[in-house]
Amino acid sequence: MPNKLTLKQLKQQLAAIEDPTDSLLSALKSDDRVGVQKLLQQWHTTYDQKCAREERFRHMRHYEGHYLNKGATKIVGVDEVGRGPLAGPVVVAAVALPGDIVDVGLDDSKRLSHSKRAELVNWIKKEAIAYKIVAKDSKVIDHYNILEATRMAMTEAVMAIADDQTVVLTDAMKLPISLKQIDLIKGDQRSVSIAAASILAKEYRDGLMKEYAELYPHYDFQHNMGYGTKKHLQGLSLYGATPIHRLSFSPVMTSVQSLRSNKGIK
Repeated sequence: MPNKLTLKQLKQQLAAIEDPTDSLLSALKSDDRVGVQKLLQQWHTTYDQKCAREERFRHMRHYEGHYLNKGATKIVGVDEVGRGPLAGPVVVAAVALPGDIVDVGLDDSKRLSHSKRAELVNWIKKEAIAYKIVAKDSKVIDHYNILEATRMAMTEAVMAIADDQTVVLTDAMKLPISLKQIDLIKGDQRSVSIAAASILAKEYRDGLMKEYAELYPHYDFQHNMGYGTKKHLQGLSLYGATPIHRLSFSPVMTSVQSLRSNKGIK
């Protein structure tokens, strides 16, 4: 009988249960020990969380499964990181995952810790059918504008790994290609392929910005990744723009003009 088992014994037995209709769970409801009721509550909480993760994973695999079943040879998810910063490149990744992918915790890169992203980068590079990372630097961004530079990078990344029967999933970005495209708002939260792309792109770009932090130590790139934080703007006002700054972005342009004015340069 359950009430004759110790809490340690019950904990071990509960750990092996996966079915919420298991007879032990029903029997424990009438056990008046406080510790038993806590163990029972913990089991149900863990089970509910597991069900929620599984449901979310099924949802994030919907588009991949749907189009593979319709005959697509591969599904390519594409995403970018770095459209908003004042410095550094915009980085795009395109990823094609296998159809039998398991749940490894793929999610919007912004929702994950650096250590989890690093773990997933290794998994993606090992398990993906194909992937491609493309960066467009500040010169390209200044010449074409950030939207077009991003679109160029996405197109290049996708076409590097796509074939004629590929379906492309984008995070609300229409590309100038003939392949079938599905544009998903908040796609990195709705597609495992786009999530994988966002993770690759972010980890790659963050690594670049940490390298740039050593070359240009006055802008705190290792913490702000090129975004316009207070320390970054202070660095701009004191030292001006570096070769990786986007001169077409207003705060950078204003800083350069201000330094020139202070030095009497027209």
